[in-house]
Amino acid sequence: MAQLHVLVMPKMGLSMTEGMVARWLKGVGEQVASGEEVAEIETSKITAAYESPAHGTLRRQIVAPGVMVPVGAPIGVIAESGAGEAEADEAAIDAFIAAREADFADVQTKAAPPPAPRTVATEIGPLQVLEAGPEAAPPLVLIHGFGGDLGNWMFLQPLLAERFRTLAIDLPGHGGSTKTLAGANIPALARAVAAFLRAEGIGCAHLVGHSLGGAVALALAAEALSLSLIAPAGLGPEINMDYISGFIAARRARQLQPVLGLLFADPSLVGREMVEGVLRYKRIDGVEAALQAIAAANFAAGRQSGAFRATLEAIRVPTLIVWGEDDRIIPVAHADALPASVRVVRFPATGHMAHMERAADLARLIMETAR
Repeated sequence: MAQLHVLVMPKMGLSMTEGMVARWLKGVGEQVASGEEVAEIETSKITAAYESPAHGTLRRQIVAPGVMVPVGAPIGVIAESGAGEAEADEAAIDAFIAAREADFADVQTKAAPPPAPRTVATEIGPLQVLEAGPEAAPPLVLIHGFGGDLGNWMFLQPLLAERFRTLAIDLPGHGGSTKTLAGANIPALARAVAAFLRAEGIGCAHLVGHSLGGAVALALAAEALSLSLIAPAGLGPEINMDYISGFIAARRARQLQPVLGLLFADPSLVGREMVEGVLRYKRIDGVEAALQAIAAANFAAGRQSGAFRATLEAIRVPTLIVWGEDDRIIPVAHADALPASVRVVRFPATGHMAHMERAADLARLIMETAR
């Protein structure tokens, strides 16, 4: 009889505990190739594709679109049939699903809770961090961009945590960190990260920075074991102010959705939960003033104020710069004519969020850099 394969709600991020099928891309009875996208899964950040683990026929959609289920819960069944094998009957599939649901219930009762963010007291105020990976491993700090938070690393951090003690932080003005800024320019934000490192007793660390966070990482180059920068700010004057001003001004989902869509090569990746999560953050007291201050300090008159190309010339640690060729926030041309000591990788069909759009490929490159 045909071998049966269960599709389960995937875990896409350290703190993800549940998700939902945004839509099925294959109908019951349709053929599915191994690795082919069979459904879209909506997470708290973006909508991600679910790839089939096997070749066969989609026999069941256990979970309907829009229904939230725990990570690991069965959501569908694929029957892998070969030449001369009989098709699985409905009773066999019912029994298979019942067994998988029983297994899931047993695992769920024994599962350890996912890591939760914690607050670190520093001289510039409380900063939130999500830590994962072996405590004795080399430290690797993840620094998000303008308007982001530590959740932006949800796909990348679990991959890096296999080798590093990863610490994803919320910059001042963002996420669960202080909304009171002790300065809003790049040096001030870098001092906040340095204060966090001191509070954690970390001397030097591998630094991974995205966009504005990339410029912050560059400002901390003297305290870095390596630098991995994703579309970093500070390497040229141009920036898409439609994103910066639109992010600050948006009050409703219909205003924010197209703004967040600018971050990705495929705007449809922006899920409803991502939009609602950003709106909740923007309603916190002090957030709007903090974002306005950061934008004014770093993007005055619609231009970037940082000038870190000279910094790259002086860096003596391994340095990687990754850019999406379809970046609509900071031009990929800023990756041109960099020092020969800097490894530059351009991802095709990728926007400003390579750490969400190409997490596995990016993790491999970072591990090659942060030796």
